Amino acid sequence: MKNLEIIQERGFQYVETGKGSPVVLLHGLFGALSNWLDTVNFLAPRYTLFIPIIPVYEAGTTAASVEGLAHFVQDFIQFKQLKNFTLIGNSLGGHLALLLAINPPADIYSLVLTGSSGLFEEGMGAGFPKRGDRKYIQERVEYTFYSPQTASKELVNEIYNIVNDNAKAMRILKIARSAQRMNLREDIKKIKLPTCLIWGLNDNITPAYVAHQFRRLIQGAELHFIDQCGHAAMMEQPHMFNSIVAQFFQKINFT
Repeated sequence: MKNLEIIQERGFQYVETGKGSPVVLLHGLFGALSNWLDTVNFLAPRYTLFIPIIPVYEAGTTAASVEGLAHFVQDFIQFKQLKNFTLIGNSLGGHLALLLAINPPADIYSLVLTGSSGLFEEGMGAGFPKRGDRKYIQERVEYTFYSPQTASKELVNEIYNIVNDNAKAMRILKIARSAQRMNLREDIKKIKLPTCLIWGLNDNITPAYVAHQFRRLIQGAELHFIDQCGHAAMMEQPHMFNSIVAQFFQKINFT
């Protein structure tokens, strides 16, 4: 499919495409719009997809914390006046989706989490050690996936450049530490939304036992594991990921 067109409006940068019930896609700490290309291609014929660029790197746009980013997403949802929408979040994006689901700003219809933080995650490290070492960065990016080949040269270079920018690195570090401090174990029990958990069976960042904890804490949540898959199922196993999402939407009558 063609590249996603970024809209700049009211202080937000985002993609809006498709037609139908609204779905908001939230990327992770080192995520990007490209993470969702296969999902967009699959869902756009039936749903209107919104992908806000979460300001994890830009100083001054919002507080460098999970709470600050959650407020940003909430403001975006209010700006677009979304009702009866589904949130799909990966990694940090899942953490933000959880916060919105715990204290919903509008009519959230359902929740899809994949490799979500909020209970436990193993990140890049407390201080980005060896961040000038390209080989080290490549190893850490490959660690995110089951198949090292998924860590393309372009992706490694993108993250290498990010963590070697002092301002961006410090902001990312603050957000990562905020995510690690904010354990939602007790608050997650408040979520009453239809929830689908899609997890890579080989996820090293938020391992399988984390998915089982989410399943126990969120009433009625369903859990699906994808084999030969790491932390970003929508990138590494998009066919399986999209199939599970479609079945979940059909089950809950999200049309």
